[in-house]
Amino acid sequence: MSAPLISAALVSWFRQNGRDYPWRQTRDAYAILVSEIMLQQTQISTVLDRGYYARWLALFPDFATLAAASESEILKAWEGLGYYRRARNLQKLAQVVVTEHGGVFPTDPAAIRALPGIGPYTAGAISSFAYGLAEPIVDGNVARVLSRLDNDATPIDSTTGSKRLWERATELVQATEDPRSLNSALMELGQTICKPTQPLCPQCPVKKHCRATDPTSLPVKSNKTQMTEVTERVVFIQTAEGVLLEQETGARRTGLWKLPALPENLAASPPPVLLKMNYGITRYKVTLWVHEFPATAPQVWPDNHRLIPHRDLATLAMPSPYRKALDKLLAHSAFTLMA
Repeated sequence: MSAPLISAALVSWFRQNGRDYPWRQTRDAYAILVSEIMLQQTQISTVLDRGYYARWLALFPDFATLAAASESEILKAWEGLGYYRRARNLQKLAQVVVTEHGGVFPTDPAAIRALPGIGPYTAGAISSFAYGLAEPIVDGNVARVLSRLDNDATPIDSTTGSKRLWERATELVQATEDPRSLNSALMELGQTICKPTQPLCPQCPVKKHCRATDPTSLPVKSNKTQMTEVTERVVFIQTAEGVLLEQETGARRTGLWKLPALPENLAASPPPVLLKMNYGITRYKVTLWVHEFPATAPQVWPDNHRLIPHRDLATLAMPSPYRKALDKLLAHSAFTLMA
């Protein structure tokens, strides 16, 4: 494929049609980094329409403020976005930038890639979007566009497929004088026109260069994600003083608060169900059962359990499914008026 012609067509199209996101209005590496981390496995509409991006930058406007923040502040600001490890890793990176780079994000691509938690995509995104460097990016949207352009059925999750994608992306970004617009165009094209299903091929700015004969069959993946069904059973315990919550210690949601797990001694014959909810996370399809805790059942709770006053419930960071469950339970609670 003719890289200069394709790159020129993409840049021209993007300059006329690119959407005006806030992170496209800045060259600040920190603001761009925050957007890239937030948008990992999260839709743009969630990040923007629900105010996560603006709130985060208001609370933590630079590397120094983020590096100095408490974990509870960070988790609360991230609440509802899920994949909380992203927030923790973002703070670790900020601390390295402060301690090892004087609070200034490096401009050299090799130095960027050496930062903790920075992979090839994020390094390329910041290098091109903040500094205008000819560094490639490959995410899901870009992989789809490139696979279709070359009608390449090599699985994109294979070593060979990944290598080809990065080589193509490098060829394109090095064929333009505007790497920022070129990389933005590749992503935008995948989001708006070269979509997974029902691609809008007649509207594509590079349709005359595209070799795809069956676009919807591309890209190919060798490993399809299999969903695993999981059951979570918890209890709702409330008094006039507050609600009993458990602070998680697992790797996935450490530090967040949730309804306490159903004690093992009640698992064989669970108490009545107050609420049932379904939610998904990564490759898991979870059914959440909230049980009434028997008033007559004695229980010694571990140290990571605490009775939280009603007035403090909103200030704690909770996984979104548990926040929704708690809100529903409190809406029908006799103690709600006492908060």
